[in-house]
Amino acid sequence: MRSWRDMTGKICLVTGATSGIGRATALALARKGATLIGVGRDRVRCERSAETIVRESGNYQVEFWQADLSSQAEVRAIARRLSAVHPRLDLLVNNAGGRFDRRVTTAEGMEMTFALNHLGYFLLTLLLIERLRVAGRARVVNVASAAHRACPGMNFDDLNLERDYDGRRAYVQSKLANLLFTYELARRLEGSGISANAAAPGNVLTRFALNNGLRSWLSHIAGSLRSGRLVGPRRAARTVLYLACADDVADKSGGYYFEEQETDSSPASYDQAAAERLWRASLELTGLADQARQGRLP
Repeated sequence: MRSWRDMTGKICLVTGATSGIGRATALALARKGATLIGVGRDRVRCERSAETIVRESGNYQVEFWQADLSSQAEVRAIARRLSAVHPRLDLLVNNAGGRFDRRVTTAEGMEMTFALNHLGYFLLTLLLIERLRVAGRARVVNVASAAHRACPGMNFDDLNLERDYDGRRAYVQSKLANLLFTYELARRLEGSGISANAAAPGNVLTRFALNNGLRSWLSHIAGSLRSGRLVGPRRAARTVLYLACADDVADKSGGYYFEEQETDSSPASYDQAAAERLWRASLELTGLADQARQGRLP
């Protein structure tokens, strides 16, 4: 594994940080001296994660905030809280995500997979864009997935997945959205000093999809095994950490990385017209369209 630079003094926010890839990323950043803010949905797990990471890293600049990032109201609360406490943000790792076998909607009426896996990334990033700008050379790392390759394109006629819901299709579409968002964000931030890249962690043995029940989780693990080797969270987090910390990607943006190497994503992910359309739709769905028209957003 490549060496990472010291992160002392860097303010880093990691979502989905109470388990799996997010927790492994948070712990590694804390060990590197970062001022760490982890975000998780469960209060007790947030408290336990903070205690464990402080103990294992010896870094007391660690705190965890509770938020359900499928809720736009709670995403906004996290952004307000960070802006009130920290003058800048050096690193944003958008990692929180899920897969839902049955269609569930959020408080705002959005389908849960799209809301959590895409709109949560989109809204949090844009709400924190000024704090990222202040940092001068900031990084955004979006945790994506090779599963995006199974989606031939975004279904713009039914982004809220109200017709013929299928959990797998919902998930792979959300992962395609991660790539379209990352590439469009990189284009819009060119020359700003903020980089945006996507990481594919591979097939990971975590609690992911356990919310659907044990049988569904075992089926998910079996499917992962059929498509390739299964790795633990620490190994899966390596590419995320590489994009977050490594000097040799400091000036690179708009890439998709697997096992610390830039690689090609699917043809559909490079559809710039689709990326622009998704961006416009996301602005409307998150209530940011007016700010964008006023030139306050990239």
